[in-house]
Amino acid sequence: METHEYPKEDITILWKPKLCTHAGVCVKTLSKVYNPKARPWIQTDNASKDELIDQVSKCPSGALSIKKDEA
Repeated sequence: METHEYPKEDITILWKPKLCTHAGVCVKTLSKVYNPKARPWIQTDNASKDELIDQVSKCPSGALSIKKDEA
């Protein structure tokens, strides 16, 4: 399955477009990070690591997930 990766410190946000139901939770929760009109549409520099982890946990479709990078 196609997966896009967006790194931030020691985590990476994974986005699987085919799972996305476009519920908009990400955009409504962290609009400074998620902008569907921008490329790339996820700007991890615009939020803290904890904010990103919290928001990704609210994704209803599971299209967004967090991968902890190997140390």
